Amino acid sequence: MTSTSPIPSPIPSPSTAQSRRSGKRWPAAAAAAVLLTVGAAVAVQRSAGAAHDPTGSGSGYGPADLRRDTAAVRALGITGVQARVTTGPGRDLVATDGVAEAGTNRPVPPDGYFRMASTGKTLVATVVLQLAEEGRLSLGDTVDHWLPGLVNGRGNGNGNGNGNDGRRITVRQLLQHTSGIHDDDLPGYTTPQEYDERRYDTYTPEQIVALAMKHAPDFPPGTGWSYSNTGYVLLDLIIEKATGHPWHQEVEDRVLKPLRMDHTYLPGNTPTLRSPHADGYQVFPSGERVDVTEQLLPDPGGYVSTTAEVNRLFQALLGGKLLPAAWLAEMRDTVPVNKETQAFWPHGRYGLGLVERPLSCGGSYWSHEGGNGGYITLNGTTDTGGRAVTVSMSTALGSSPDDALRQERAASALVDHALCDGPGNGRDT
Repeated sequence: MTSTSPIPSPIPSPSTAQSRRSGKRWPAAAAAAVLLTVGAAVAVQRSAGAAHDPTGSGSGYGPADLRRDTAAVRALGITGVQARVTTGPGRDLVATDGVAEAGTNRPVPPDGYFRMASTGKTLVATVVLQLAEEGRLSLGDTVDHWLPGLVNGRGNGNGNGNGNDGRRITVRQLLQHTSGIHDDDLPGYTTPQEYDERRYDTYTPEQIVALAMKHAPDFPPGTGWSYSNTGYVLLDLIIEKATGHPWHQEVEDRVLKPLRMDHTYLPGNTPTLRSPHADGYQVFPSGERVDVTEQLLPDPGGYVSTTAEVNRLFQALLGGKLLPAAWLAEMRDTVPVNKETQAFWPHGRYGLGLVERPLSCGGSYWSHEGGNGGYITLNGTTDTGGRAVTVSMSTALGSSPDDALRQERAASALVDHALCDGPGNGRDT
């Protein structure tokens, strides 16, 4: 069936909470699929003037292709999927599959809200690079320069930093996950009962850092790569020190407002999402599928957005609308990710809040996926932002590493097909 649901009217974004959710991102290495027996609703939407063959039979990536790839993701046991391919203003191809709520026939809204999770790291990194361009901070500044004593033992209250030293860790290393700071999982949940008990727990940024300080560094700063959410918590605090404003206000003023991303917001102390949205589900190690939509999540991973606005963000960023060319080049200065992450991002490399992944048709694309609160989202943008795709899945599979990998690969295939099969064979012309 065809869906033309409009994006809801802009609503002012609330201030973020000063504390952070204790739940962790469910690692992709712990996932399982339970195929749903409910009927799936499929919708395709084309904006007027879209440069695609409506039958999907000609050249280029068309509606039939997007239906096929979205259905392949849904078939893994994902409750609902929404995907959007954007080639320019008013030129969108949209498909949904599955249902918005398990056990019902309610269709997935094509413009539905979802938790963008770690995709929010690109927002934070963009602000840091803007501040560097303005001379308000330097990528070579140490953590201790901005946050004296926080990463040397005082952060955990026992005077022992277990080898962590903020005098040796730079802003660049935080951005690139080469700081060595161990990413300690906050007390989260591995069972439905734990979800019920802990979904409203919060932690301050300082408490999150203190948890990390209980561990020795994964490696000396600058000598390895390991994903660290704690590193981006420190970047939030550095933004606040450098500007005198809450970090999320800087994101709002510097990125969201200029791009008119009126539907990207931090829920703050509100555990629910605005409407319309598909509910988010977690498949626990026991195999039980639970609606986990209602919870509080850490910032910057707490941002909520839409497929249209995630595409807009990456197209603007790679198109040079947010950073001068020299600073965008800094952002795209990449290093290899570790072996564990290579399983999910084959030949992937990490820049400053930006991931580079190869395209099957040659060249590479830029992205930053995210997963938390029952939502897993992958995205991608061609080299100069001419073409973008976002796929949001409303189920986090969580009882088998193999099924987690299948979920990642199916969504990655959709991104690759959409970017490769369009004009320019994935490379902007």
